[in-house]
Amino acid sequence: MIPRCTGFLFYLVFFYFSTVQGAVLPLSSPIVLGQSCALTGPAQNLGLEMRAGLLAAFSSINDTGGIHGRELILLSRDDGYEPDEAVRNTKGLIYDDQVFALIGAVGTPTSKAVAPIVSEERVPFFGPFTGAEFLRIPFNKYVINVRASYFQEMEKLASYLIDQKKLHRIACFYQNDSYGFAGLRGIEIALAKRGMTLVSKGSYERNTVAVIGALRDIYQEKPEAVVLVGAYSACAEFIKLSRNKIAGEVIFGNISFVGTESLRESLGAYGRDVVVSQVVPSPHDANIALISEFKSDMAKYQHDAPISFTSLEGFIVGKLFGEIALAVQGELTREKFIATMEKVGRFDLGGLVLRFGPKDHQGMDTVYLTRIYPAVQELSPFNGQSAHSPEN
Repeated sequence: MIPRCTGFLFYLVFFYFSTVQGAVLPLSSPIVLGQSCALTGPAQNLGLEMRAGLLAAFSSINDTGGIHGRELILLSRDDGYEPDEAVRNTKGLIYDDQVFALIGAVGTPTSKAVAPIVSEERVPFFGPFTGAEFLRIPFNKYVINVRASYFQEMEKLASYLIDQKKLHRIACFYQNDSYGFAGLRGIEIALAKRGMTLVSKGSYERNTVAVIGALRDIYQEKPEAVVLVGAYSACAEFIKLSRNKIAGEVIFGNISFVGTESLRESLGAYGRDVVVSQVVPSPHDANIALISEFKSDMAKYQHDAPISFTSLEGFIVGKLFGEIALAVQGELTREKFIATMEKVGRFDLGGLVLRFGPKDHQGMDTVYLTRIYPAVQELSPFNGQSAHSPEN
């Protein structure tokens, strides 16, 4: 757990002239943002990498003048990927630290636990690392998503496994919580569109690698492919045991939250026939100017952190926040921040375009597919926008 810096409260008292919700800060004060994420435990790589990307983006913005002379500061709190801790952190960040917005939260169960607080306090919940549908439908003015949804990712995986690979027996391994249920529902919808259902399914408990029961439940129906909705540690354990205990070849499809590089490192050669859907471009794509900026800023400000899909997503979230804040005319308030985002609508971050509107708070819709062995490589090229409204 990263300890709370009590001295920072005095820093805030000195600079903040008001603690009223949505109050305007003096021009000389920093813009303080709060993050609750896993910095320890089985999902810690996701939180650490998301945080590193955010910090690289903010450091770059601060070194080039900040937001009209105001520095961006990130306060990160460790929730261990547990909802109760996320609630405690979120309340502290909002009520004690008086953050302008919450940014870069990691996980569906943690986000679900804090969503009511966000709505009640009208604090922007910006760029969470989750594709959960409840953050999209029904529309919530204070939730701003950067990434495509899990339903969109599952549609992409189904298209690959069924339409392209011509497989018919699909199973699902999922985490027994709101994250797992979101992914499970997504693949069920994608299969139903094709007149199919899952042949089997099995679950495990969050923050564990107890997957034997799920293994037994899933393979009794001899699936040709298994779609996995879990964190990298449990998914790696499931795939390794599958390779060692189950005869025959099976394709494994993971959604982006798994943490591609962490999964690849955990699996080694077990990573053959493992596919992961992605919601951001490859962090090594030299054809996108944003990627060059990302790698340069990571080397300068976060050189010990990995170049990964997750750290790139954090960087995109941080850079987008800066672009929106810079576009606000006059005093920066939470309401004006959201209104400006909706009015400007289109944000080009250097070859990566995000679009928003008054009833559309999801910036990107594209889903990519990658294989992870022997190296992470894209399976399909950029294919434009999905059914989610591409223009505003």
